[in-house]
Amino acid sequence: MTPAPAGCAEPRAAKAASRGRWWLLMGVAALLIALDQGVKWTVATNLPLGEGITVTAWFNLVHVLNPGASFSFLADAGGWQRHALTAIGLAVSIVLAVLLRRGVRSRFETAAYVGLIGGALGNVADRLRIGAVVDYLDLHWGDMHWPAFNLADIFIVGSAALLVLASFGGPPRGAGRENAT
Repeated sequence: MTPAPAGCAEPRAAKAASRGRWWLLMGVAALLIALDQGVKWTVATNLPLGEGITVTAWFNLVHVLNPGASFSFLADAGGWQRHALTAIGLAVSIVLAVLLRRGVRSRFETAAYVGLIGGALGNVADRLRIGAVVDYLDLHWGDMHWPAFNLADIFIVGSAALLVLASFGGPPRGAGRENAT
C-alpha cells in the first residue's frame, strides 16, 4: 500500500482527526481573529483615519475604513451592504465550522477552513463594531495603489489558495469504495 500524498491522508483518519480536534481548531480561529483585531486596534489608536506612514518605496501603513467588500465593492451602496456582508461572513463561518465538526478530507482543507473562519469573523467584528472594515496595508508602485487590505484579508486569500491546492490532490484514497471492515 503506497502512502497518501502530504495533505491527503486516509479519508476516515483525516475526518476523525478534524472532528477530534474541533475545539482546538476553533481556538486557532479565535486566535486569528484576536490577532487581526489587535493589529487593527493598534493601527486605529496610533494612526489617525486617512493618514499614512511610508515604510518603503512600495509599501505604506495607512488607516482607512472600507464599508464594502474586496476592492471596495459595494462601498457606496447606501449601508445595506454592512448587514448583508455581516450575514454572509457569519453564515460562511458557521457552515465551515460545521464541516470541520463533521470532518474534512485533508489537512489543507482543515487549515483553509480555519483561516477562512478567522478572516471572515475578523472582518465581521469590524462591521458589527464600527460599520466598516479597518484596512491598513497599502502596496503601491509609484502612484498606482493596490486597494488597502488587512490581516483578515490575508487569511482569507491564503486560505482560498490552500483550498485550490487541496483540490489538486485528487480524490482521497479509497473514495467510492465501501468500508471493508
